[in-house]
Amino acid sequence: MWRKNLADLAPSDLDGRRVLIRVDYNVPRAEDGSVSDVTRIRATLPTLRYVLGKGGRPVLLSHLGRPKGRIVPSMSLAPIAPVLAEELGASVRFVPSTDTDEAVSASESLGRGEALLLENTRFLAGEATNDPALAERFARRGDLFVNDAFGSTHRAHASVVGVAEHLRPAVAGFLVQRELEALSGLREARNRPFLLILGGAKIGDKIGLLETFLGAADAVLIGGAMANTFLAATGARMGRSLVEQEAVPVAKRFLETGGDTLRLPTDLVVADPGASDESDSMVVDACAVPPDLAALDIGPDSREAFAAVVRKAGTVFWNGPMGLFEKPGFDAGTVAVARAAADCTASGGFTVIGGGDSAAAIRQAGLSDSVSHVSTGGGASLEYLAEGTLPGIEALDPA
Repeated sequence: MWRKNLADLAPSDLDGRRVLIRVDYNVPRAEDGSVSDVTRIRATLPTLRYVLGKGGRPVLLSHLGRPKGRIVPSMSLAPIAPVLAEELGASVRFVPSTDTDEAVSASESLGRGEALLLENTRFLAGEATNDPALAERFARRGDLFVNDAFGSTHRAHASVVGVAEHLRPAVAGFLVQRELEALSGLREARNRPFLLILGGAKIGDKIGLLETFLGAADAVLIGGAMANTFLAATGARMGRSLVEQEAVPVAKRFLETGGDTLRLPTDLVVADPGASDESDSMVVDACAVPPDLAALDIGPDSREAFAAVVRKAGTVFWNGPMGLFEKPGFDAGTVAVARAAADCTASGGFTVIGGGDSAAAIRQAGLSDSVSHVSTGGGASLEYLAEGTLPGIEALDPA
């Protein structure tokens, strides 16, 4: 499973050569189009600085949003170039195209000490279908390929998988390498107890993870809207709570096979689904949500119980918030788990936050540096843990 990474290459592989690097700059944007969160940009800096330091000329491919093969001006990567230049401390040229002679020319004229960012790969219809012809054209922009876009590595796209068939060496960047090391540590789970914390809305995204780890984990804590579906599967009255009705049979199956390993909230914070804050909220038994209210967070007893389990764990993987953490007053469950994860780490535990909303939540709690690893890819981390590999990893040179 292990693949070569940048550090495995000889200096001559990089010096003076165009290094085509797939990055993941699918970053949050403000209403005016400016970058509102630089986390994913900063995560690629070790790879970019290494390439520049070895005399390489980085040519960057990324997607942004889901333009579905059309040019959507609001999803252009143009605003990212100056932010990257400031973070990198180097000149970053931007070309408003990807599959053009202009893009090839820009890559060939790129000087030492500067980088080139090409336009959104998903503006091209063949990107998502891994069109072989498009992948071959992408390859003309570089002399070797580096995948440093972990958040896209579960996608068999032309700029992730197809291009590696035309450029060798094809290796992992340092971000991808760090992700694989952290997630492989979870699959081994040598430090016990091994704990999964799952939240968010959809069970469907986590079925593979549950099937792989339900028998291996010492405990699985379920919160967020996911818990609503599991509680509904027990016959609980959930009022107007978000329940994934089509997933109730799946939840029943996991409850039957999981036994005492699966742990659900015993109390919930409920309010009107449209509530802007907790002013009219109340705490109820998890099995008796009033018919006109919805569960928006786990309750105080559940917070205390969940946090106690997290603090005593040896290995923790957390994906999905415990409630509607974006709204004031409904973040207490998520913050309690985040603080417990930090305490677990401080006591020698190995803690991994699985990207997406979980990463946003732990940043919001100010605890990103207090856990072992915060993944840059929610869907990719779930798929890697469930399957043990990803399409974009399989495409790289074996170690």
